[in-house]
Amino acid sequence: MWKLLRGRSREAESFKEQGNAYYAKKDYNEAYNYYTKAIDMCPKNASYYGNRAATLMMLGRFREALGDAQQSVRLDDSFVRGHLREGKCHLSLGNAMAACRSFQRALELDHKNAQAQQEFKNANAVIEYEKIAETDFEKRDFRKVVFCMDRALEFAPACHRFKILKAECLAMLGRYPEAQSVASDILRMDSTNADALYVRGLCLYYEDCIEKAVQFFVQALRMAPDHEKACVACRNAKALKAKKEDGNKAFKEGNYKLAYELYTEALGIDPNNIKTNAKLYCNRGTVNSKLRKLDDAIEDCTSAVKLDDTYIKAYLRRAQCYMDTEQYEEAVRDYEKVYQTEKTKEHKQLLKNAQMELKKSQRKDYYKILGVDKNASEDEIKKAYRKRALMHHPDRHSGASAEVQKEEEKKFKEVGEAFTILSDPKKKTRYDSGQDLDEEGMNMGDFDANNIFKAFFGGPGGFSFEASGPGNFFFQFG
Repeated sequence: MWKLLRGRSREAESFKEQGNAYYAKKDYNEAYNYYTKAIDMCPKNASYYGNRAATLMMLGRFREALGDAQQSVRLDDSFVRGHLREGKCHLSLGNAMAACRSFQRALELDHKNAQAQQEFKNANAVIEYEKIAETDFEKRDFRKVVFCMDRALEFAPACHRFKILKAECLAMLGRYPEAQSVASDILRMDSTNADALYVRGLCLYYEDCIEKAVQFFVQALRMAPDHEKACVACRNAKALKAKKEDGNKAFKEGNYKLAYELYTEALGIDPNNIKTNAKLYCNRGTVNSKLRKLDDAIEDCTSAVKLDDTYIKAYLRRAQCYMDTEQYEEAVRDYEKVYQTEKTKEHKQLLKNAQMELKKSQRKDYYKILGVDKNASEDEIKKAYRKRALMHHPDRHSGASAEVQKEEEKKFKEVGEAFTILSDPKKKTRYDSGQDLDEEGMNMGDFDANNIFKAFFGGPGGFSFEASGPGNFFFQFG
């Protein structure tokens, strides 16, 4: 019997040596196989479990490695490397408190052990990062949480909890591809991980893929029925989808007041859903434009682009509202943004139209000067000229102060200039289309307001202003 045991022990040692050789060559799978053979031959040897634990750690299989490390110290509580490996596995899996206990035990056995001292510091650093992250998450300082989790994951690379928290914060920051990548990596290893399913759903939810998001939330709740975050997110997603669809239906039916109310209610469901809320603001802006509440429409579209500065539809809607309210500079700015993003013929034409209207708005408004509508008839233009010309004629204000005389003379000239353009079909057409009037000999500096006035009222001696009392005048025709 003794010989048999000695034989098994020698054979186990041989397997261990072969395992060591493969480990040195970094062939960890073969090393694992030989350490397993050694354990099978001699299951009470602490070092064999310790060696297999080290191999599993190199393979990234920390949970299995933890089992072997714990078995090694159960067999031999004075096995320092066993305690170090147990602590390292705990730390890699994110259990920093348990890691501290293992490293403390190693230091009790060997107080000068440099590795134990360093690992103990690392474990305490992870505990501190966890505390800071918890506080910052409550403060919604998601960038700082991501920073803390990145630092913690340097010491705890296999901790799903840290990865999930990081992924959730990345989603809250709008960094959806990164968040999706972290969650997907976890799901490849554990397809039933409710936290990872929740984060996948959260990313889809915040990217306005609400229907797909609900599927992931439901799946997460199947895995963990008490998952509070998944439950809340699923409820919000369903409510948001329903309100938005009801709002769209009311809008299509022409019930703009109801559509406005539904979009407003939808906006109150989840302020964190930036993309969906941007669309809701734009939709409500469209409703406001239909209700001719153009300032409110502009405000809603502005809220939309603040949430999503790539949202072309919101820029187009706001630009049209700016055009309708004659805020042409703002309209040009929005159309320029749109055209820079999407260089289509339609966007180019919209920009060109806005630029033309801006140019027209910066000239004298001859219609305004005469006090007529842009669609005024020839007769209405003549009547308006008669009224304004008589109102501002210099003779009418000959007894006024020099300042008033100067102002009225200026207005008289502008009235004559306006009549010259709007009473001539060719000039009026060029003016209405925004073309330069100085082209083709239409130099506005060449006309004489008095000559226009005399021509209109029938030449020299056609009428005169006479005083009928202090500050009063009347005109009579000759």
